[in-house]
Amino acid sequence: MLYVISRRNHEELAYKDGQEPIVHLVADLSRAVDWADKNGHRWAFTLSNAGSSYFEDRCRLDQLGEIDWGAVAARQWAGGNVSSMIKEKKQAEFLIEKSFPWELVKGIGVYSQRQGNEVMRLIAGAEYRPKIKVKRDWYY
Repeated sequence: MLYVISRRNHEELAYKDGQEPIVHLVADLSRAVDWADKNGHRWAFTLSNAGSSYFEDRCRLDQLGEIDWGAVAARQWAGGNVSSMIKEKKQAEFLIEKSFPWELVKGIGVYSQRQGNEVMRLIAGAEYRPKIKVKRDWYY
């Protein structure tokens, strides 16, 4: 989806402002699962795109090895010599039902220092402020 957003021209996407305003919230998986379990929130991870009609999900951490980590890390996910499943498996997701506590966000990845400054401004009054880092390699 981030690639589609970066192109600014998808006919089914009303948002056209590109990828720079997008922020990545980073959390520790074990802490997130512990919080969800203690607070009655269901959680799962998918093996592919959760927006598709055929995805598989799992709800045990010992099943993380079923994710195609090579596909998740792939920098080339489309083209004539790349399996179409790479694109689908790259989109594996971790999901928590209902809500996620701000205090579990341990970092924020941004596209540019300009966006980092804007995020700093937005969270300036918050009691908890996670570290903000420019992570250009997380973007297209």
